[in-house]
Amino acid sequence: MHDLQIKLKPWGREIWFAHTPKYAGKILEVKKGHRLSLQFHEQKEETQYLYSGSVKFTIGHDEQHLEERILKPGQKVDIQPGMIHRIEALEDAQIFEVSTPELDDVIKLADDYGRSGKGNDENLDQTLANELKS
Repeated sequence: MHDLQIKLKPWGREIWFAHTPKYAGKILEVKKGHRLSLQFHEQKEETQYLYSGSVKFTIGHDEQHLEERILKPGQKVDIQPGMIHRIEALEDAQIFEVSTPELDDVIKLADDYGRSGKGNDENLDQTLANELKS
């Protein structure tokens, strides 16, 4: 049994409750008015289920053809590799995410907090989260 991991983000936090060689599970807690990067994954496949709150979900095959959907609790989105996507919290939101295990497979195309490029930078995320609390 692995311990839970809490990953602070400038938009809220991730609670990693499963990370095995075959699958991963986490809860995204996104604060109202904040949004994740506009991003895609090269390998990672995921399903996101909105447990609470309301979000605007942006998704598409390329940046010129993005669609926006308002999600309410009980709705889900399946995200295939290469699919561009972003979550914006219209209310404080909790999203359950199950995925393949490549949790560092992210390419950020645009980000409200100045993060960019491939992968995650936990130190930068924690610094930004702490700055936004002040």
